[in-house]
Amino acid sequence: MILVDTTVWIDFFSKKPSLYKKELHRLIEEEEDVCLLDITLAEILQGIKEDREFEKTKEHLLQFPIYSPKGIDTFIMSAQIYQLCRREGKTIRRTIDCLIAACAMEHSLFLFHNDKDFEAISEVIGLKVYSV
Repeated sequence: MILVDTTVWIDFFSKKPSLYKKELHRLIEEEEDVCLLDITLAEILQGIKEDREFEKTKEHLLQFPIYSPKGIDTFIMSAQIYQLCRREGKTIRRTIDCLIAACAMEHSLFLFHNDKDFEAISEVIGLKVYSV
């Protein structure tokens, strides 16, 4: 199962062409196992200004499996990921990235992203990354 990060969904919904948009489109067309996190759903929907587009996007995204943190242990793992990266000299800019990585790991998902922080996390903890 491929967990698609907000950074890729933003490209997907953009009018501009991108490698990430093209690949996500291909994954969906070929009915590959694609999913998202509940927090990703919130991040995407927060960026939509028009009510009609909000509803259309929400309906589209709700067609995919949506994962959530399993509990408090996910948040503890998220903090541990941050600390491990910091010890390796890699500063993760956003707490949410550590939480997304923790969720991906606890659900055994490959993460499809366009964010250098996830590459750093992957180098330190072995996060499974889907590459284009």
